[in-house]
Amino acid sequence: MSALDARHNILAILESWACFVADERGGIAPTRSVPDLTHFLLRHLTWLTEQPPATDFADEIDGLRRELLRTIDPGPGEPRVLTRDCVVADCTGKITTSSQRAGTGSIRCSSGHTWDLHEWITLRPLMERQRKAVGA
Repeated sequence: MSALDARHNILAILESWACFVADERGGIAPTRSVPDLTHFLLRHLTWLTEQPPATDFADEIDGLRRELLRTIDPGPGEPRVLTRDCVVADCTGKITTSSQRAGTGSIRCSSGHTWDLHEWITLRPLMERQRKAVGA
C-alpha cells in the first residue's frame, strides 16, 4: 500500500511542477508518466531553480526521495503500519498492513476481505473511487 501511495505522490508532484513550468514558459506538459515528467523537468531545471518557488520544488523532491527510501527500506525497529478503510463497497472493516507482514503475500481487512500479492495493483483504482465518493 505504501508503494502505491508513493507512486501516486510522485506522479502528482512531478505533474504539478511540469504544469507550472509549461504554464510559465508557454509550453505543454508531457503525458502523465514518471519518465516523461522527469525528463521534462530536467530539461527545464536551470530555469526552474532560478524561479521564486525553487526552494519549494527542492523540498518536495527531497520529500519524495525520503518517502521512497522509507517505503523500500524502513529502518530497523520501524515497522511501517498503514490502516485505512476497506475499499470494498459498504464494508466497515479496516485494512492494516505492516512491513513485518509484507512477506505473507496478502493483505486482509478486519471483515475478512483479502487480496493476494498479484491483486494488490487492483487496490489503487478502488482507493481512488473511495476517495472520490468521500469527497462528493
